[in-house]
Amino acid sequence: MQTVIDEIEHPTPAGIAAALGRLISSGRLAPGDRLPTVRALAAALAVSPSTVSHAWQALTAVGLIASRGRSGTFVLEAAPRWLPARTQSMAGYHREARIDLSRGTPDPRLLPDLGPALSRVSQRAATVVYQELPVIPELLAVLRESWPFPAESITVVDGALDAISRSLDVVARFGDRVIVEDPGFPPFFDLLDQMGIERLPVPVDEHGILPAAFAVALTRSPVAVILQPRAHNPTGASMTAARAEELARLLGVHRRTARTVVIEDDHSGEISVAPDVSLGRWLPGRVLHVRSYSKSHGPDLRIAALGGPAALLDRIVARRMLGPGWTSRMLQSILYDLLTQGDSIAQTGEARRIYFARQKALAEALAELGLPVAQADGINTWLPVRDERDAIVQLAASGIRVAGGSPFLAEAGPEAFIRVTVGALHSDVTEVALALAAVVRRPASVAAAPGAGPRPPETRWA
Repeated sequence: MQTVIDEIEHPTPAGIAAALGRLISSGRLAPGDRLPTVRALAAALAVSPSTVSHAWQALTAVGLIASRGRSGTFVLEAAPRWLPARTQSMAGYHREARIDLSRGTPDPRLLPDLGPALSRVSQRAATVVYQELPVIPELLAVLRESWPFPAESITVVDGALDAISRSLDVVARFGDRVIVEDPGFPPFFDLLDQMGIERLPVPVDEHGILPAAFAVALTRSPVAVILQPRAHNPTGASMTAARAEELARLLGVHRRTARTVVIEDDHSGEISVAPDVSLGRWLPGRVLHVRSYSKSHGPDLRIAALGGPAALLDRIVARRMLGPGWTSRMLQSILYDLLTQGDSIAQTGEARRIYFARQKALAEALAELGLPVAQADGINTWLPVRDERDAIVQLAASGIRVAGGSPFLAEAGPEAFIRVTVGALHSDVTEVALALAAVVRRPASVAAAPGAGPRPPETRWA
């Protein structure tokens, strides 16, 4: 118990929880270690048992400790080992939180109603020939009409990560290099690590990947670039057409990147307020564009479209024929219905409007508190904090769960961040903004003048 007491600087619920969080993250308290009882620690700190109890509740909410009844309270084991490394650190402990802004998933109440689409799907899952086209013709026509560039070929796969994985399978080999955004989506990093591919991190700003740093990374002859053109996860940035054109120009003129393939993950296109953009407009023969419908129409549909040059798509389709074969044509029929029926189109449009309003409300509330941030696109936003673990624990003490920023960073650095799924924020935004303001790292100009009023929005990125 003395180790715990020595670490506690402030005997408040937040202070006690933060101290325990530091002990656990540093390894000084290991999984399975038994913690002091609430009454024993309260007596040692000369505080009430309810003070320690509130700290314990905060640590339980973020998945660091768990009570085992009369046996005591223990530091939790790590996430399931079948999860990839970075996904383990994102998984946490899924105890209910009063306000859960950690998951990066859409608000279930804003997904379109599947009932009408299901009622119109044939009751028989009939496929006469196994070698039929992998995409039903009516869905293919809708996809072609809305694609951001004239793709030679379009197919359907089982979600965005399936598309990214299969794209990398045909363009990259062990020891190759791939440019990634920093921060970026953790499963991309896990996937590249498992494939033995070297990551080349390039920072992003409010318009996407930075051209100057991108040009430097191109000198290392990457075989591919993975980009998120809209509603970037975790920052919520959306690429402008001017930025996309500049990146395409750099790829086109650099002598070491004649074969570099761009893989674009447009995971939130249907709920993004930004215009559709793709480097394929300038480099159609070198871009594999992924459009996922998980955020807009439901994660459990497990369906995404993948379009690009036929030479690459044919290889992907051929390889799938030796595995899953094709994505269920019943699911494709459901997606086609959702993309073409007026009611579901209206529901998706309303979801887009609500997500925009939630992002706007939080950005304005933080600005009023002297914390200027750019309004993010999609469902997530990215905030700098003084200390990641302390921020998570302190917010948990307020009943708010967020995701730590570490898994999203391609390279560890001195700065700390949290990702907030603002799309899930349907309660009082003022309460959440006040809690976030307590942990956010303030810009130097704001910190120097705490009494200053709101400033124009600006973006602070990694």
